[in-house]
Amino acid sequence: MTTTTAQVSLDVESRARQSDGASNEDIYQMVADCLREQHCGGGTLLDVGCGTGRLWSFVSANMDRYIGVDAVRYADFADACEFHLANVDNGKIALADEFADVVAAVETIEHLENPRAFMRELVRLARTGGIVLVTTPNQLSALSLLTLVIKKRFSAFQDVHYPTHLTALLEIDLRRIATEAGLREISFRYSLGGRLVLTPWHYPKSLARLFPRALSDNVLMIGRKPK
Repeated sequence: MTTTTAQVSLDVESRARQSDGASNEDIYQMVADCLREQHCGGGTLLDVGCGTGRLWSFVSANMDRYIGVDAVRYADFADACEFHLANVDNGKIALADEFADVVAAVETIEHLENPRAFMRELVRLARTGGIVLVTTPNQLSALSLLTLVIKKRFSAFQDVHYPTHLTALLEIDLRRIATEAGLREISFRYSLGGRLVLTPWHYPKSLARLFPRALSDNVLMIGRKPK
């Protein structure tokens, strides 16, 4: 039986809605801090997989223009912001090459079937000399590694997360994919927000700063599109 385009689009929209269109503040703050350090300010930010567009409230002081792209437009997406509807898991986004100074994908790549094609699209949309930011669950956190040993699955990829979370990527996977797509100066940051094993509580930020990879639930990869 052949799956129609409409069926695929509906499936993607359904998966998108399961995420509620938002991530936690630690992730948005990680992106904002990285932008302040790596971007001189101004220009256009393209947020691919934008959800409700909450990232904008964290980075608006450092950017001039915000454009969101997602498979669904959430009711609380800001009317003042520009929005483009697109199935980011299926082909190109209908925007020009080198469209934005900063291209961000916050907690999006793990939802997709083809992360390599997605990374290539992010790089295509970034201007020469611009940056690409990608965040995803940190598979190398203490919580995730312990969950892998006990349950044979990463912590953010349990049955309850499926099929919303499809693709678990390690830092080395992100580095390889980004390098293959043409990014350079690749580095990693951590959210400094990590849940203690077997509890609903989180590590103090002061402790997470000492062991950022082990005690952060999310990781950020940043790379620059060379001139």
